[in-house]
Amino acid sequence: MGKVIAVCTSPARGTQKENVHRATFRVGHGIEGDAHAGDWHRQVSLLSYDKVEAFNARGAAVTDGAFGENLLVEGFDFARLPVGTWLQCGDVRLEITQIGKQCHHGCEIFQRMGDCIMPREGVFARVLHGGEIAEGDEMTIVYRVGIVTASDKGATGVRTDLSGPKIRECLPQEYEVVSYTVVADERQALADELRRLCDEVGCNLILTTGGTGFSPRDVTPEATRDVIERDAPGIAEAIRAYSLQKTKRAMLSRAVSGIRGHSLIVNLPGSPKAVEESMEVFVDTVEHGLRLLLNTDGECART
Repeated sequence: MGKVIAVCTSPARGTQKENVHRATFRVGHGIEGDAHAGDWHRQVSLLSYDKVEAFNARGAAVTDGAFGENLLVEGFDFARLPVGTWLQCGDVRLEITQIGKQCHHGCEIFQRMGDCIMPREGVFARVLHGGEIAEGDEMTIVYRVGIVTASDKGATGVRTDLSGPKIRECLPQEYEVVSYTVVADERQALADELRRLCDEVGCNLILTTGGTGFSPRDVTPEATRDVIERDAPGIAEAIRAYSLQKTKRAMLSRAVSGIRGHSLIVNLPGSPKAVEESMEVFVDTVEHGLRLLLNTDGECART
């Protein structure tokens, strides 16, 4: 979680931004009254307050907005977040579109200090949802979730899917479902959908339900293995261990879990009750893993 330290704008390009303390953000435009707003991918600029403080400790003595940043935020190392990350601040939602940019030749700060942090530490975003941001507001990351139900009958409309909606119901508030699909129990079709959610939609977490048993048509684990680049077996193992306390049939689950890029994929059982029980096991812990995938957490070692 981050905290907004300053909200800065400038009436004309090429002039230093000044802290206006609060501002209105418009969808697809940026900040009202700011010279850099417009229909492009760099509508809003953000900079980590911690990086500015470290720079000032070297004698820079820069003021809010000196680097051309619209939002100065404490608690986030923005440059470590991948492009596509969603940030929420009140009603305003931003999507990071670019990390850093080339510094203007002859930049005053660079001339004075021999360095400028904006090219490597600043990020740019577009406005997905508008509203107002003011000093002191909290900023959080929104985790994008994809849900995939593997079901022949569900895909043809013969059976109403209850497990996919149950997943949505069990998710914490900071998780937003951006894709929900019902796919037939076909290995290639399932793998294609998982790749789409990882590579095109940019989901941070993908939860599948169904297709993890012994039936010849149960191929969700195989489709998942076709897609993941790194195993993350602990989640699937924890779900099985917990489920075994309720039924010995849990040992028949072949569910897997793993990572592709910045996305975590977890196979869940097919019944709504089993989905709810499974999510009780990992949903409170998995956020730490997602933060690691997004480079917002450090080492896991405990003191």
